[in-house]
Amino acid sequence: MLQPNTLTDWTTSAWRDEALAWIDASLARLSRRRAGPVEQPHVRPWSTVISVPTDAGTVYFKAVGCMAAHEVALTVALARWRPDVMPPVLAANEARGWLLMPDGGPRLREIIRADRDLGHWERLLPLYAEAQMDLADRVTDLLSLGTPDRRLDRLPALYAALLADEGALRVGQEPGLTTGEYARLQADVPRFAALCEELAGHGIPASLHHGDFHDGNIFTRDGAYLFFDWGDSVVSHPFFSLRTVSVSLEMSLDLPENAPEFQRLVDAYLEPWTRAVPRSALRAAYPLAHRVGVINGALTWHAAVSALPEPLREEYAEPVPALLQEYLGLA
Repeated sequence: MLQPNTLTDWTTSAWRDEALAWIDASLARLSRRRAGPVEQPHVRPWSTVISVPTDAGTVYFKAVGCMAAHEVALTVALARWRPDVMPPVLAANEARGWLLMPDGGPRLREIIRADRDLGHWERLLPLYAEAQMDLADRVTDLLSLGTPDRRLDRLPALYAALLADEGALRVGQEPGLTTGEYARLQADVPRFAALCEELAGHGIPASLHHGDFHDGNIFTRDGAYLFFDWGDSVVSHPFFSLRTVSVSLEMSLDLPENAPEFQRLVDAYLEPWTRAVPRSALRAAYPLAHRVGVINGALTWHAAVSALPEPLREEYAEPVPALLQEYLGLA
């Protein structure tokens, strides 16, 4: 059972001392040691990271909160199943939600903003698709690790439950949903169920959806790409991941939404799937998955925000209603 890591814990000297003791013991088992002062560059409500210089290169410690409790066990399993594209793990403590990993190399974000080369995405998206195809055969294993179950047959009930939480949707507040938008969403529940059924009918199997597959979570070294940060991952429709890719391109390369360049990347991602599913079904599924995937994003944010104490819950309140408004805009 994951012990409750929190933002408050991660800023105390007692927690930091305990984490450093675990890091040192883990390094000793690897015949390594710390070689300088550590830094804690990132403290967020759901995770924190400490960079640790060692006598054999920098390593990174990550602690996750209860809203991402599956990340540690999942990361360990992914490193075993697909070491070609997944981050290696030096040490892990599932009960504490702790990971120790080596430096993954430069982030794709800094590389692509410098060279503006879409070829990176064209090369890595087929690798990601192939990993998802492999993991489609491990859905039972993924769920046993605690990965949230958002398969298409479950999404309509989860969507209806989300709409029942008017406080999280901030109905009649700013930011939040208007009463008219809320009424439209409630009336849409049967239509959403039909969309999920239609998407399932195209025959693409459920697999692991990363949940935050942008260029800041992809590292590259010596021509290889590694996919990090699985805290938002769920078992659901694999095509949901392309939505974040699109947003990443908009932000890093200033490409407009639905830019023609993105179609090249969609084609690159879909190509491996043609070995299992007709191309016509893949092309029909993609726009459906984009729309349904927005609701999955709202569910992910809702789970994260609901686990936060006040006033953090108020600070992070905007994404859930904003994603539901985005969904309405795709109607």
